Amino acid sequence: MGQENVNDWHLRQAIRVLRNGGIIAYPTEAVWGLGCDPFNPEAVRRLLEIKRRPEHKGLILAAASEQQIEALLSPLSAAQRDQLSETWPGPNTWLVPDAAQLIPRWIKGQHSAVALRVSAHPVVQALCDAFGAPLVSTSANVSSAPPAKSKTKVRAYFGCEIDFIVDGALGGLDKPTTIRSLSDNTVVRS
Repeated sequence: MGQENVNDWHLRQAIRVLRNGGIIAYPTEAVWGLGCDPFNPEAVRRLLEIKRRPEHKGLILAAASEQQIEALLSPLSAAQRDQLSETWPGPNTWLVPDAAQLIPRWIKGQHSAVALRVSAHPVVQALCDAFGAPLVSTSANVSSAPPAKSKTKVRAYFGCEIDFIVDGALGGLDKPTTIRSLSDNTVVRS
């Protein structure tokens, strides 16, 4: 996986940027990701704009633990909770129902469910822990371009359009995480 410890200075800078509505790039399980505060509509719109990604597609939220997303998990059945717990933390993204409408439309897009992942990547975990909540986690690329696999590629795609790049190494996956629907277990992205 990635480096075990995130540099404290980098972590503090990243959290400062996030709290001020900025966009960060950070290593994930397979590719570099872009992140921001999911409850800051201006930050999310700016992220979508620089990615050239339409809002209706929705975005993934990455968390450090199931506790960070407990409000979304508590309405689920015991069998559904067990299914999630068997794959988390890890490189598995699930479309989880949001019947209580806890997640804003600018995150879910046209979907009624929200895409959630409890990451095992140490940088993602450190960021979410320090931020105290899940973060947007979308691949660092302009829509339809290959996801960035290096900081150099992140800079080539976005230059100064992002506010901070967190040091760290990618995890061991070859491609972005699998996305499955919790309601029927279908694979949406493999």
